[in-house]
Amino acid sequence: MSGAPKSPRRRAREFALQGVYHWLLNQSALTAIESQMAEVGGFDKCDRDLFVGLLRGTVTNAAELQVAFAPYIERPLKEISPVERGILLISTFELVHRPETPYRVIINEAIELAKGYGGTDGHKFVNGVLDKLAARLRPDEVEANARERRAARGGDKPA
Repeated sequence: MSGAPKSPRRRAREFALQGVYHWLLNQSALTAIESQMAEVGGFDKCDRDLFVGLLRGTVTNAAELQVAFAPYIERPLKEISPVERGILLISTFELVHRPETPYRVIINEAIELAKGYGGTDGHKFVNGVLDKLAARLRPDEVEANARERRAARGGDKPA
C-alpha cells in the first residue's frame, strides 16, 4: 500500500473488518468487539460512526448478506478465508444499505482491504464477486458508470 495517510473512512473499514473477522471466528458480542477495537492504536483516527454502522449492520445482517453474494462464489462459504468473507460481508452491507456510497468506492475499498489483509490473489476474488453483485444490486448506477467510461473513450456517439 502507498505511504499516503489513510482517511478516517478507510480506517473505519479496516477496524470494521477486524471486528467482523473477530466475530466470524469467536461469535463474540458486538459490545465486546466494539470495546476491544476502541482500545487499538489508531482507532481515534477512524470515522467512529462509520465503523459502528458497518460492524453492527454487517453482523446483524450476516445471513442475508451471505445469501446475496453466495451465487457469485464457486466454492462453499466455509472454504472462503475469514478475511475475504469479512470483506465480502462488509462490502455487501454497504452495497445494500448505504446507497449514498458509490458502488465503485465500495469495490475499491474492498480491493484495498483484500490487498492489505487477504491472501495473495484475494483482491481478484473479492473484485470479481463484488462486480457481479453490484451489477445485480445497483444496475442503474453500474450502467451509468459504463456509459460514462464509453463516452470518455469516445465510444458513445450521438445519434
